[in-house]
Amino acid sequence: MKTRRRSSLFHRGEPFVWLTGGALVLSVFMIVGLLVIVVYQGMGTFWPGDLVRLELSDGSAVMGELVQEETYQPQPHVLKPLTKLQRAAIAQAGGSVRRHQLRTGNFDVTNTHFKWVSDFDVSQTSRPKWALLLERVEYGRFYGIPAAFVVDGKEIATDPAAVIAKLDRYHGESRERAKQIRRIGEEQAGANDRERGAQRARTEAEFEHGIDSAEWRRADEHYESVQQAVAKQALALNRKSAELGRQNRRFKLRMKTADDAPKDIVAADIVRYYTPNRLGFVEKLGIYSSRWGEFLLDDPREANSEGGVWPAIIGTLVMTLVMSVLVVPFGVLAALYLREYAKQGLLTSIVRIAVNNLAGVPSIVFGVFGLGFFCYIVGTSVDGLFYAADAADGNPTFGKGGLMWASLTLALLTLPVVIVATEEALAAVPNSMREGSLACGASKWQTIRRIVLPRAAPGIMTGMILAVARGAGEVAPLMLVGAVKLAPKLPIDASFPFVHPSRSFMHLGFHIYDLGFQSQNSQAARPMVFTTTLLLIGIVVALNITAVWVRARLRKAHKG
Repeated sequence: MKTRRRSSLFHRGEPFVWLTGGALVLSVFMIVGLLVIVVYQGMGTFWPGDLVRLELSDGSAVMGELVQEETYQPQPHVLKPLTKLQRAAIAQAGGSVRRHQLRTGNFDVTNTHFKWVSDFDVSQTSRPKWALLLERVEYGRFYGIPAAFVVDGKEIATDPAAVIAKLDRYHGESRERAKQIRRIGEEQAGANDRERGAQRARTEAEFEHGIDSAEWRRADEHYESVQQAVAKQALALNRKSAELGRQNRRFKLRMKTADDAPKDIVAADIVRYYTPNRLGFVEKLGIYSSRWGEFLLDDPREANSEGGVWPAIIGTLVMTLVMSVLVVPFGVLAALYLREYAKQGLLTSIVRIAVNNLAGVPSIVFGVFGLGFFCYIVGTSVDGLFYAADAADGNPTFGKGGLMWASLTLALLTLPVVIVATEEALAAVPNSMREGSLACGASKWQTIRRIVLPRAAPGIMTGMILAVARGAGEVAPLMLVGAVKLAPKLPIDASFPFVHPSRSFMHLGFHIYDLGFQSQNSQAARPMVFTTTLLLIGIVVALNITAVWVRARLRKAHKG
């Protein structure tokens, strides 16, 4: 009688199949959970909430937007001033107390953005009908009740409805004058740039030809004429700006805080205003859309915690595209040499090991290398050859962080990804196709260009997708080689050259870091952190979808 051998489940590998499948499910669950949190927090940032007024037991009052609630255990020194009845109620609840966090705003009045209020401190809760929320150019939001509208120091309306009607009437023209003042400032900055350019030309003439040369005298005469024209223009612009500012200061909104403290606010300093407790769903949806439009298309304000991120969007896109243009050709050429031309042996093995190890180097190391090599060595050399006058004045052009050095640094960071992916794509092309091409009389380069590269293009695009996904989200290197908190000019404009490689730029990843850790009040900036994170994820996904679409087209074209 034959004995039947029992086979172990481990021999057949079924437990490992379940283990790998479970790991996949767990990974997908973690990714989806992260995305759900980011989307929920980010999409809800701009939805307007009601204003709550709390009268406290000490006679004071606070008003603001409810941010969060929690239960906590108050310390003995907190319970000591309470009445016996209050302490008994807390003890009956197990020693736990509910408290609420309000975004109180009014920073220029109270020097605080948020306030925690416990239930035992609240004597009455209300939602005032005419509570007004103001989003300002400076100092953040202001919460209060409209008391009067003031024109030339005289109150022309005191009823809340009439005050808001007057604000509706004068706010638009006041904001337009504020925009004119901003355009005047930009025009003055352009005039100052022309003056600095003429001064730089005179300094260059002095460096190249000497102070007694005819070239220097012409440059000096040109500088004097530009200086006089700029001074005349500045005088006219300052007069116009002063007049517009005087007109704006005529119109003020007088508000009263929850404690009835008066505060006058210039109408031109108000970006947006509304009465939250009187809004219906359609009105709230309109404000929500308006805030999203401002976020996507406007410049930041209030230390980046409010306003928009348009400069950061442009900086991220331009830097990522320039990085892709730089890294893909070098990565493909390196992979072509390793796979198609180099003799396979010890040297190529060492190079491949070095490339793989390079992919594991911390990104901050690349930032230090970019700062030392690109900025201090290459950039300083370029300034010495072509921008000696600016370098002598302590205003380097390329000897500092900028778009080009940031793109090159991230190109080095993502180069191993492109090389490895391209090598795998080249190895996947059947050797029979190479041999058939060579047998038909094609040269080595003709075979690579017309047979190998077209069929390896989808794999090369995969490497580019991975490089874009990693490069767009890197922050540490950019902190050293070009990303800044606030860039006065975009790295691109309509003038020549279209892309300015020496300019500093804003980046969404660095913007998130700045909001979360460098903001004046990280608590107030936390909603913007989630919103900017959602936007960065969306941009990376959009770039990847575009690359995947191109890859699919290439794969379909060479499917046969």
